[in-house]
This record gives sequence, structure tokens and C-alpha cells, in this order.
Amino acid sequence: MRAVWLQPDEAYLEERHRRGQDKKDELWDGVLHMVPPASYLHGHFDVELVVALRSIGKRRGWLAHTDNLGLFASEKSYRIPDATLARPDQVSKRGLEGAELVVEVLSPDDESYDKLPFYAKLGVREVWIIDPETRAVEIYALTQRAYQSVANDRSPLLGITLEIIAGPKLRLRDGDDVYEV
Repeated sequence: MRAVWLQPDEAYLEERHRRGQDKKDELWDGVLHMVPPASYLHGHFDVELVVALRSIGKRRGWLAHTDNLGLFASEKSYRIPDATLARPDQVSKRGLEGAELVVEVLSPDDESYDKLPFYAKLGVREVWIIDPETRAVEIYALTQRAYQSVANDRSPLLGITLEIIAGPKLRLRDGDDVYEV
């Protein structure tokens, strides 16, 4: 369900903030997108994936982040990806000013695909969109100023292989290191 609330009640927004219900809200060029909480499956998969990405990123000198950090173009335009790998120089006090990899975990009626132009504008080199139920991965690599879909079994950015195995689980192979999520 999509809804547009042209003039949200400030008291309502303040109460959402007080209760911590706005942690995943996003601003899209000044337009507030209130994102519902993730399902257990989505959240559990996200945490497990970030644990694997932390080790993979660390070998490259990058930092892994969960959905607790915003990715900013400005104070009025930011998104909250489910996971990121970023260089240390892409981190600021307010969050992330860029990223090398962004991961979006699908939820019903979410806006993952609508975020691709924003990520391209910031120069995010690779985006993964993952179905938490099937573990199916779509990999998009930045070429020029837009994303191109690439084979879903290898990350061009990280040089790792991705494979869906029984469970289903997503197997990430980084040289001799293997992670199953």
C-alpha cells in the first residue's frame, strides 16, 4: 500500500520519534518515506549477511554497516540501506557520504529498485537486491551513471562468488573463506 500524507501532523511525527519508530524513515528530496519495520526473516538475514560482509570488507580495508546508518546526498535526501560496505573516508558524523556496496533486502511493497538512481548519483559501485526467502540475488554494477545487471553468481566489485544452497542459504566464497547466510 502506498499513501501520500501531504501535511503530516507534527505531534504525530514527534511521537514516532520519541518511540523510536522513525529509525528507518527516509527523505527522498525532501519527501518523507515512512518505512514499516522489517519482518523477522528480513532482519535475521540482514544481520547474518552483515557478519559475513564484515570479514569480507575488513580484508579490503572497508567497514560493514547494518541499516542503522543513513546514506546521505544532503540533509533532505538520504536512504537507509539494509547493509553497506564503505571505505573509512566515506563515513561522517551523520552517517555515510558514500559506499562501495549497498545491499537491499526485499520486503513486500518496498522501494528497493526505486533507490537505484540515488545510489548511482552517489557513485555506489555495486548494489545487491536479495530476496530473504529464496536468497536469490540480483547484482547491479555501476557503469557510467547507471546500473547494469550482471551475473548473479559473482560480485565484480569484491571478486567473490555467490551461490544458493539447500536451506535455502546464500553461500559467499571469498578465496578460501566461506560464509553461509
